[in-house]
Amino acid sequence: MKLSDIMSHAGLSFYTQVSLVLFLAVFIAVAIRTWMPSRRGELDTASRLPFDEGTVVAHTSRRER
Repeated sequence: MKLSDIMSHAGLSFYTQVSLVLFLAVFIAVAIRTWMPSRRGELDTASRLPFDEGTVVAHTSRRER
């Protein structure tokens, strides 16, 4: 019996389907979190970091707002 025969009859296709669903769920969650309007200010600040001249900006937590 070949290894390919053993692997094809092992019933491992379920794991590929679960991993695809898990990947899509995480991808959608990250996309939604990235495009939320409430994060616009934080993302704008992060996008300007490479152009700052070494100035330190105090980060405020959500509790302080």
